Amino acid sequence: MSSHIPASAPAHVVDSVGGCPHALNAELRGRGPVADIVLPGGVPAAVVLGHEELKEFLSHPDVAKDARHCPALNDGTIPADWPLRVFANAQGMHTADGADHRRLRSLVGNAFTARQVERLRPRIEELTTGLLDDLGRAAAEDPDGIADLRTHFALPLPMSVICELLGVDPEHRGRLHDLTYTVVIATDTTPAEVMAAVRELVELLGTIAAARRTAPGDDLTSALIAAREDDGDRLSEAELIGTMRLMLVAGHETNLNLISNAVRALCTHRDQLALVLEGKATWSDVVDETLRWDGPVSWFPFRYPTRDLSLGGSVIPRGTPVLAGYTAAGRDEAFHGPDADRFDVTRPGAARHLSFGQGAHYCVGAPLARLEATIALERLFTRFPDLDLAVPEGELPRQRSFIGNSVEALPVRLVRS
Repeated sequence: MSSHIPASAPAHVVDSVGGCPHALNAELRGRGPVADIVLPGGVPAAVVLGHEELKEFLSHPDVAKDARHCPALNDGTIPADWPLRVFANAQGMHTADGADHRRLRSLVGNAFTARQVERLRPRIEELTTGLLDDLGRAAAEDPDGIADLRTHFALPLPMSVICELLGVDPEHRGRLHDLTYTVVIATDTTPAEVMAAVRELVELLGTIAAARRTAPGDDLTSALIAAREDDGDRLSEAELIGTMRLMLVAGHETNLNLISNAVRALCTHRDQLALVLEGKATWSDVVDETLRWDGPVSWFPFRYPTRDLSLGGSVIPRGTPVLAGYTAAGRDEAFHGPDADRFDVTRPGAARHLSFGQGAHYCVGAPLARLEATIALERLFTRFPDLDLAVPEGELPRQRSFIGNSVEALPVRLVRS
């Protein structure tokens, strides 16, 4: 597989440990908006790095999500235990095309309209207040006045919201986060670790679905089950589990990173935080500029051209597994200007980022993500305006991933010492 990039630019071999993506993105973007890469396991692929090229690619009629369009995944070329197969093998709207995609999306779409999401505001505000109390207590109990913002705030807020929407009991939530991180975010895992985590995750989601089948509630899982039972061909068991998995992962892992990245950005750009606290920019501006400048997802798998595809001066051969380079597109100077590397909450056009996708697969949960993040950041910095990182930003441990883009821990001080 080659996207016909000049011979002077050999395919980039992806480091499974990942890390901060921005220097690599800049280097690869300097060669062109599309790059040949080699994924862990020696699998040839491509990544789309330019904003305009990614926007075109995500909406292109000759690009599919269904892995049937990738010969290497089906003819034995790529081994059955390849860890990244989890992105191709799952059944749900994120791996479906056309009518199948519309059918599956329609089953969950009504739960995520702007009107329905706005009804969640009081509950999100209530959860936020309680978690800020927890964060304050954790810092007060620490001899250095430090608490991990991810553990006490950025994780439990979106996790609680999506689990309440899905009807997931609290005792399952910690394990679900551990499993989804292993399956979807971490890319330095072994095939055996991923396969074991997938099996456990599917089994746990099946247990949750069985509980809702026995005792239906006013939740999304019960509604999906009812839709399946009313018309048996609407949703298979595999599609039910796949949809639950997608909602769970997309509903908390991404917003965990979004909130974390926004806090890091504001703590290291106090002038930008001041603009917001003075009313010269909004918390929505912070969310959009964070999504552009340091989005929660870096390179996301997979889409497959259904024919040889000309894009950005390159040709991506039919069937190539392609990753969407969201963090790369967010800092593309050709689109966002020569200061694209600068965090600026007053930036015109920041909301034109692609972090929620584009086209038919635009993130169905975008209104919920925006609401959670704006409430979380406004309440956090209103209550703790002096909140700051407890260690230098460069020393924070990065996620072991080229898919997720954030840190693994975010120790903060709530008051200046």
